[in-house]
Amino acid sequence: MIKTRSIASRLLLAPALALGASAASAQPPRAAKAAKVSERPAPAAFDQKRFDELRKEGFDALYNLDYEGARRRFTEMMKLFPDHPAGYQFLAAGLWLKTLNESRRLQASLYNNDGFYKEKDDRVDPKVADEFRSLTMKTKELCDARLRQNPKDVDALYYLGASEGLRAAWGSMVERSFMSALRNGSDSVDHHRDILKIDPNYTDAKVTVGMYDYVVGTLPPIVKLGATFLGFHGSRKRGLATLEEVAREGHWARDDAKSLLIALLKREERYRDAYSYANELAAKYPRNYLFKMEAADALVSQAEVDRATNPESAKKTEADAFAIFDSLLATAQHPAPNTPRPPLDLVHYSYGDALLVAGQPERAAKELLAAAGAPGAEGSMVTRARLRAAQALDVAGRRDEALAQYKAVLALPNVFDSHEDAKRGLKEPYKLPRKSAENAGGDAANAVKPS
Repeated sequence: MIKTRSIASRLLLAPALALGASAASAQPPRAAKAAKVSERPAPAAFDQKRFDELRKEGFDALYNLDYEGARRRFTEMMKLFPDHPAGYQFLAAGLWLKTLNESRRLQASLYNNDGFYKEKDDRVDPKVADEFRSLTMKTKELCDARLRQNPKDVDALYYLGASEGLRAAWGSMVERSFMSALRNGSDSVDHHRDILKIDPNYTDAKVTVGMYDYVVGTLPPIVKLGATFLGFHGSRKRGLATLEEVAREGHWARDDAKSLLIALLKREERYRDAYSYANELAAKYPRNYLFKMEAADALVSQAEVDRATNPESAKKTEADAFAIFDSLLATAQHPAPNTPRPPLDLVHYSYGDALLVAGQPERAAKELLAAAGAPGAEGSMVTRARLRAAQALDVAGRRDEALAQYKAVLALPNVFDSHEDAKRGLKEPYKLPRKSAENAGGDAANAVKPS
C-alpha cells in the first residue's frame, strides 16, 4: 500500500515541481506575436518594460535566496499591475520556496525517500498558509476573468496552470497532504497542454509537460500499464528531451528547466551532465548555496561510478566535491557581508551523507553528529541527521554508539518514517548498498556479502 501511494505521490509531484519551479515563465520571447494570438491589445498605460524589469530582478533575487528582495519586487509589481496575475503568482511562488528552504526541503535527494510520501498533514504557520492561499486564489480570479474575455489567452492559461501546480506543490511538499494536492496536479498539466495546442512555440509551457512525460515514462511496468489504462501517457526519453529543449531555447524558464534536470539527470546516472547544470547555475547565482551542494553531490556520485575503472580520476573528482563542502562550511562559520549564510545543519548533513557514499563512515558520522548538534538546527534535520549518523556508525563498526543514536532518534519527532528505520537499526546493523560498501572496503564491504 505504501509503495503504491509513494508512486502515485511522485506522479503528482512531477507537475507540482515543474510548475512551482517555472513560476517565472509567462510569455514566449515573441511577446508581440503571441499577443495577436492570445490577448486583446494591452492598455496603453501598461508599462511592459517596468513589468519585465521587476520580474527579472525579482527572480534573480529569488534564485539568489534573497527572499525579502524578491518579495519587494513582486509586491511592487502587484501594486503597479493590480489586474495582472503575475505579481500575485510570483509572491506565492516566493513564499513556497522560502517555506521549503526554511524546512530543509529544497534538496532533490529528499524526494527519493519513501518515508516522505506517507500521508501526513504537516503543520504550517497558519498566517503563512493563509497568505499563500489568498495569493493563489487572487491569481485564479484574475486568470478566469481574462479567459472569460478570451478563452485562447495563453498567458492567462499559463498563470492559471501555474497557480494550480503551485497549490499542488504546496500541498505535497509543504503540508504533505497528497490527496488534496492531487486535485490540482492534473489540471495544471492540462492547461499547459492547451497552451501548446494554441501556440506550439510557447516553449516555457513545455517544462510542465516534459516533467510529466518523464515521470509517467519511468513508472514501473505494472504501474505504468494501469496508468495508461487510466489515460496517463508518458515517455522518459521524450520528457528529458523536452526539458533539455527548454533549457536551451526557453525564455523565462531556462533556469527552471535546468534546476529540474539536475535531479533527473542524477536519477539517470548522468552525473557529469547534472554537475554541469548545477555548476552553471551556481556561477550565475553565487549567493545560492543549494546549487553548490547539488554540484558537490553530483561529483561524489560520479566518483563512485569511476572508482572501479579510473581510481585516480575518481579521487580527484571526490576531492573537488569535498572542497565545495569545505568552502560552504567556511562560509557558514564566517559569512561575508550581505551574503546568505548556509545553514550549518544542512551543510554538515549533506557533507556527511556524501562522505558515507564515498566510503568514509568515520568522517561521515562526525559531520552528521555535527549537523544534529548545530546551533539553531531545524527540528526535522536533527532527527534525520541522528538517524544517518547511526547508520554511518554501524558501517564504521561502532555498534554501541550506533545503538545509542538509534535510541535517540526514537525520542525525537518521527520525521519521514525515521522511527521505523531506527527500530530496524536496533534489530540489526545498517548495511550500505553494495557500491558504497565496496568504496569503504574492509568490514563495510563484507557487510553486504552473503553469509
